[in-house]
Amino acid sequence: MKSIDLTSIDLNLLVTFEAIFEERSVTKAANRLYLGQPAMSAALRRLRVLFQDELFIRIGREMQPTAKATEIASAISTALQQIRQILESSQTFDPATSQHTFAIGSSDYTSYVVMPKLLEICRQNAPGINFRLIGFDKDRIGELLEQREIDVALGVFQEPPRQTMQVRLFSEHFVGISRHEHPLITQDAFTAETFAALPHVLFTLRRDEVGELDKVLAQDNLQRRIVLTTPHLLILPAIISSSDLVTAIPSRLAKPFACQGSLTIFELPVQTEPWMISMLWSKLADQDQANRWLRHILKSVCEGI
Repeated sequence: MKSIDLTSIDLNLLVTFEAIFEERSVTKAANRLYLGQPAMSAALRRLRVLFQDELFIRIGREMQPTAKATEIASAISTALQQIRQILESSQTFDPATSQHTFAIGSSDYTSYVVMPKLLEICRQNAPGINFRLIGFDKDRIGELLEQREIDVALGVFQEPPRQTMQVRLFSEHFVGISRHEHPLITQDAFTAETFAALPHVLFTLRRDEVGELDKVLAQDNLQRRIVLTTPHLLILPAIISSSDLVTAIPSRLAKPFACQGSLTIFELPVQTEPWMISMLWSKLADQDQANRWLRHILKSVCEGI
């Protein structure tokens, strides 16, 4: 098969194709590319000649892709994305002037602990930087990082995907919180049995009723009653301060939560293992200047937590 001479082809037509395919409208595609309607229509005519196909046909108010357009769309999008990544990686990243937006995979907990200090540092040193916090399914974390849907992920990663890199940020452990003057939370007679007999709240991102604490209690043949499970951290102070429920939470949340209501922090009467909060990123982004800056700042923030 004879090789196509790319010098005779305007590769900007591929950008035009991508815009029309995604917008399903010549007018919207023109606005997206800052082109006039006549210029966009002319580009579409050239695309039709290039691929020898109508590519897009107006059906109702939308330009619907033909079978040929649908067939080639993925390859064109991939090729353009690769070109964009090459151009982005070749540019010098200056946080003081950049208006880059970073996507951080983060839970409520890591967001609560990390983001206030991160935003304060950026306010002083990188005022144009923006962030998007994105919840994620750990089973998809490798895919999300590789496809650059997120730049880094914060959390507990016991078995990170092979295509990722990881650095430890800080250690964490559980403490308990209850309302002030809870009748059963005392320094003298607060045993594991007493603790297990209390009504509990379990914070969990999973849809089950088994936390790490339940595994520890089970070793002593103890089982607690979990009155409420929730994926929402911020409701805990209101619930705990107005009831006899107790909960175990990461220690870095305990002090700010205690300041929000009539709460008491107590040491758990059972031994739980600490865990490590880490940062994960794709090997594909390891040498990216913007990604490296973000990782450096996050690591600095966590060293002071």
